[in-house]
Amino acid sequence: MKRKLAAAIVIAGMMVSVSACGGDDDDSGKNAGPDSFKGQTLTVWAMDGSTPDQWVKDVTAAFEKKTGAKLKFETQKWDGIQQKITTALSESTPPDVLEVGNTQTPAYAATGGLADLGDLKEEIGADWTPSVSQSSVYDGKQYAAPWYFTSRVVIYNKKIWAKAGIKDTPKTRDEFFKDLETIGKKTDAEPIYLPGQNWYFFDGLTIGQGADLVKKQGDKYVSNLGDAKVAKAMEIYKKYASYSKAPKDKDEATPQQAEVFAKGKTGAFIGMGWEAGTAVTANKAIEKDLGYFPVPGETADKPEGVFLGGSNLAVAEGSKKQALAKEFLKIALSDQYEGELAKLNGVIPNKKSLETNLKGNVVAEAVAPGAAVGGTTPLIPEWGAVENTPNPIKSYMTAVLNGKSPADAAQQVEDEINKRLAQQN
Repeated sequence: MKRKLAAAIVIAGMMVSVSACGGDDDDSGKNAGPDSFKGQTLTVWAMDGSTPDQWVKDVTAAFEKKTGAKLKFETQKWDGIQQKITTALSESTPPDVLEVGNTQTPAYAATGGLADLGDLKEEIGADWTPSVSQSSVYDGKQYAAPWYFTSRVVIYNKKIWAKAGIKDTPKTRDEFFKDLETIGKKTDAEPIYLPGQNWYFFDGLTIGQGADLVKKQGDKYVSNLGDAKVAKAMEIYKKYASYSKAPKDKDEATPQQAEVFAKGKTGAFIGMGWEAGTAVTANKAIEKDLGYFPVPGETADKPEGVFLGGSNLAVAEGSKKQALAKEFLKIALSDQYEGELAKLNGVIPNKKSLETNLKGNVVAEAVAPGAAVGGTTPLIPEWGAVENTPNPIKSYMTAVLNGKSPADAAQQVEDEINKRLAQQN
């Protein structure tokens, strides 16, 4: 994950790590109980923005009461974090617990740096939402635990929609297209701002079509961009883009789509919840006109597939305090504290039953329905190289929007994608 979420909606790829401070005793094989780990210190690296002060205070008190050990959180910055984690996992005294971006988990697991948490899954993970839990599994083993997540929603301008005579938000994709068409006919606003390379939205559409961007060929992964289901997803994207004047060769950050929306001349855009804050910062007056709803799917009973960004919690394989680390995870991921984190940060928790903690947070309530039908980019260590600049999938998208067929556009970039998938990690 390359994005950082703020307050109401926090996203993708963060990391909490536990640097082994305090006693050096090996706790492996010990059963947890009051004071059973007394004298030890577990250090948690938490990414900036992941752990609200009240949550840290409450979890620390519960942990120290249960184990007799000390808990130390260390906040990490996003810049260079992947290399920092990789280095730490290779050292003889790695952090005990790490918050790792969900799509990055397979890469860390493939190095042998993460401990198998299959026993933890059996004990506390029976009702983890499958779509958010899948990123914590690699090669059939549970190498992390799902922690928190978020995804894209439709952020719309209520004033423009009312001017177009639209009284309710759409429940299906076709209803959404009809509303965009109405806005275009009855107002002078741009119906939706959708640049040609908003590729995480496209990834969500492929998930909605039941497609994957890679496939196994022999003992290696290759591009699946030429698949008919992927092509269908791109055609849906193209239909959305037909209601937009945004550049076909730029992504949502060039310019920042929220700042374009903030001018008050756009009906909607598809983005992260925190982007609403960006819009308000650019134009305070637009705050009263903001509304949110899930990206509609083909039918009213199932929202569109979305890319789920977020974080997992993992234990370092080289940690001498794995039993103590698991006690921390049992507390942090308990209904009480998982629910508290969801409420304080407005993020999607790891189980459906805890989504009641989002009540009253209009952004989070719009995000939540997508959790059960969402997914990620391919969960393989080789995938990271594909997203490196220049991202060939973005080139594919622009080519289709400029008139090439999905098949021809895929053929243009698949050699490059396969080359990147073949890189040694």
